[in-house]
Amino acid sequence: MRHAMTRSTYQKNREKIVVVRTKIAFLASDAPIAQSALRELASVYGNVPIESADTIVALGGDGFMLSTLHATQSLSAPVYGMNRGTVGFLMNDFSVADLPERLGRAQEEVINPLSMQAGTADGRVHSALAINEVSLLRAGPQAAKLRISIDGRERLNELVCDGALVSTPAGSTAYNYSAHGPILPIGSGVLALTAMAAFRPRRWQGALLPKTARVRFDVLEASRRPVMADADSRSVDNVLWVEIVSEPKVSHRILFDQGHGLEERLLNEQFA
Repeated sequence: MRHAMTRSTYQKNREKIVVVRTKIAFLASDAPIAQSALRELASVYGNVPIESADTIVALGGDGFMLSTLHATQSLSAPVYGMNRGTVGFLMNDFSVADLPERLGRAQEEVINPLSMQAGTADGRVHSALAINEVSLLRAGPQAAKLRISIDGRERLNELVCDGALVSTPAGSTAYNYSAHGPILPIGSGVLALTAMAAFRPRRWQGALLPKTARVRFDVLEASRRPVMADADSRSVDNVLWVEIVSEPKVSHRILFDQGHGLEERLLNEQFA
């Protein structure tokens, strides 16, 4: 009996030590429910600056998670999301209890973003990174006309459409899926090229590309048919051309509760 009590006491003390040594930085969206969660979690576990954190916890929806990943990409700490928003594909369930233990057991996924270079009518070149997708969208009443080249070789001389996008596996269940693009397994080494409301070629179904592919869109009749480009909500107006390639030099570490990793979530989406 005495031995059992000692072991129990040691277990409790060990759990306390884990809580103290786990340095967590909490970031929250402006939503009241997220701000309330921030105050509650910080009161229990403290809240260190993100530069000192072992783990960064993002409180909000998928949009806030993407913003957090972009904002912390220069830091080595992984990001663990808890859903306090409207969409939570990249998020874990919210709970105050046992957070250090959940973080300790979490599965890590490492993803590379897309790099976008976009040339505009004023001669400037704009750069941005996208974790989910880079999309081109018509910005006027007429359909866009796009020429598509892959690795310097023209593959489609004219796509008449509302827009087109290149998606990572992590983003394949977002805008890409809404545009009837395929869901891509994590680690597949594949990107999805998907058209939105393609008019010509009428039956074009898009393409699956190797992760190493360099995709170029040239905007045809740009003055009459203006097009904007968007990289994870970072928009550029009046683009003349856009080049997209996966960026292996940037890696985002995302944590998911054990048994609910991104691979499992992508499979669930396909059998829901």
